[in-house]
Amino acid sequence: MDHAGISTQLVVTRELKKEGLTRHDLGREEFVERVWTWKRESGGQITKQMRREGASVDWSREKFTMSEELSRVVREVFVRLYEDGLIYRGNRIVNWCPNDQTVLSDLEVQKEPPQDPRQRKLYYLQYPIKGGGALVTVATTRPETMLGDTAVAVNPKRRALSRIGRKGLLLPLTDREIPVIADEFVDPEFGTGAVKVTPAHDPNDYEMGVRHDLPQVVVIDQHARMTESAGADFAGLDRYKAREKVIEKFEELGLLDKVIDYEFSISKCERCKTVVEPLISTQWFCRMEKLRDLALDLLKQQKKPRFVPEVPYEKVYSDWLENLRDWTISRQLWWGHQIPAWYTRDGEVIVARSEEEARAKAGTTELTQDRMSWIPGFLGTWPFSTLGWPSKPIT
Repeated sequence: MDHAGISTQLVVTRELKKEGLTRHDLGREEFVERVWTWKRESGGQITKQMRREGASVDWSREKFTMSEELSRVVREVFVRLYEDGLIYRGNRIVNWCPNDQTVLSDLEVQKEPPQDPRQRKLYYLQYPIKGGGALVTVATTRPETMLGDTAVAVNPKRRALSRIGRKGLLLPLTDREIPVIADEFVDPEFGTGAVKVTPAHDPNDYEMGVRHDLPQVVVIDQHARMTESAGADFAGLDRYKAREKVIEKFEELGLLDKVIDYEFSISKCERCKTVVEPLISTQWFCRMEKLRDLALDLLKQQKKPRFVPEVPYEKVYSDWLENLRDWTISRQLWWGHQIPAWYTRDGEVIVARSEEEARAKAGTTELTQDRMSWIPGFLGTWPFSTLGWPSKPIT
């Protein structure tokens, strides 16, 4: 029985809300005990329903993922993955749910068209070229993020646009200058062929920013509100209110070229349906490069796994692998497997099977455990045993 970290925490949080409380009012330990109480009273309904349906299983072998027995195995898996260099802590762009206040993996995000017709728009914004006399037009579905732009990108094949880069651009509504960069990722057929680059708020822009060593200006926070970096006129505004104000300002400056209807998909949290905000955050990740290459080799050389029908599912799988980024495994949850990592006063990270082991490794008792939980279920996404991991059984 899975402990369903996000879903269960959400249910109990809603129960607390009826009492005028939040989980922060209770604190972590009391909140977790409250979840255990809910689990004992309501969680058993699932197995009762399965029994009534006549599920033919050996109920004497039932396990719960938050039991001490399985929790020990989960800690062992984390430590081994870390020791094998497959898990690391880093600052990267992630899917963030402003409602649930947690990171989501790509599999927990749904792509669907905006329900509000007012959001199905493509905005053409004009940026002045430094020195005056000309403008560069960029197309975007998220004009509020332009406050965090650190470049405009063009495809190298668009030579006329590429030459603009020698002068640079003046970013409207800010006092910043930004460069024009050439990158093969840019689709020369999209919009005008020039796209704004916001490394802190778009996964593709993030990767482009890494390639070109661009600054990362965070203008939207964890609550989907504009930060101080967005400027005094926008700080504190909801992202959609900021969008309206940005368009209003561009119109006043005569820099709004046009707005057209446009069909596209947005990312939503699969549980609460809140629009996900891409944010740069310090989280724990699983390295995917080695695993991805092993899986691709198995697919191409041995046809593993075998798909029936082969078309189109084999290509869907290979495309997914080829575009895979390092996998976010940490979550901002109190109900879940707490990450077995401790930090010294100097910020050194100690990964261990227990606090006693961590103290022995660090040579000090002054340690603070990571507050985040992690999702071991991502292991089920991969045929890990086929890929040769772990090298020895975990018992």
